[in-house]
Amino acid sequence: MVHQGVRLEPILQAISDFLDDNATIIDAIHRDLQRGLKNPNTGRNGLTPQQVLRSLVLKRVKNWDLRELRERIADGITLRQFTDFYSRPVPKHQAFNEAFNRLTPETLKVINDLVVKAAVEMKLEDGKKLRTDTTVVQTDIHHPTDNTLLWDAVRVVTRSVGRLFYAIGRRVDGFHNRTRAARRRMQEIQRMTSSARKSQQTKKYQALIGIAEEAVSNARGVLKRTKNVRAKTIAAALAIEAYRAEIEHYCDLGDGCD
Repeated sequence: MVHQGVRLEPILQAISDFLDDNATIIDAIHRDLQRGLKNPNTGRNGLTPQQVLRSLVLKRVKNWDLRELRERIADGITLRQFTDFYSRPVPKHQAFNEAFNRLTPETLKVINDLVVKAAVEMKLEDGKKLRTDTTVVQTDIHHPTDNTLLWDAVRVVTRSVGRLFYAIGRRVDGFHNRTRAARRRMQEIQRMTSSARKSQQTKKYQALIGIAEEAVSNARGVLKRTKNVRAKTIAAALAIEAYRAEIEHYCDLGDGCD
């Protein structure tokens, strides 16, 4: 892949290399996308087989829905690189949905097996617990209660700051990872009994709110201290700016959670 001076995060780079070494799946995806089309030479929704494969893998690795997948690819130069879009337009989320739905169960199983194999070889999973769904199944999705929204704010802001540090090649003083503390408080609130809520809930919420406010405040401090950071290439500068915009966005969302 052409790196253009911007590095993928290590996990995505390893997966990308693994997919490059298993290119035969592209032929199967190509057949699926053209299946049933009156004019097969026109493609499907402008998505190439390579884009379909890498976008689907990215969706499953990151556990994003279709809308977030589309937005993340469109806004992130490294994800454009990973999914083979580069400077080309990224279609709407409906196009991804239609393309993914055209893949046969056999093709999806091959993709699933490739992702599992890659995860095992990278020692991310042992292959027994990893599940990359090929069909819709019932699963646990937390309801957006106040405590989980606060936890999500801390988690996502921290993740975005980490990506910014990676893009500029160094850490910036003044930011502390509070995800463990936020997770602990969130879990304590969720596990409370009815009687415990009467005496402890307010205190626990105040603690979680304080952690979220600290994370958001520290992230805004990082934005100030990286405002004039110079990148070595135009591509790197675009990546840094994209991560800064992402942090600002989630800081604003975090402000609305307390």
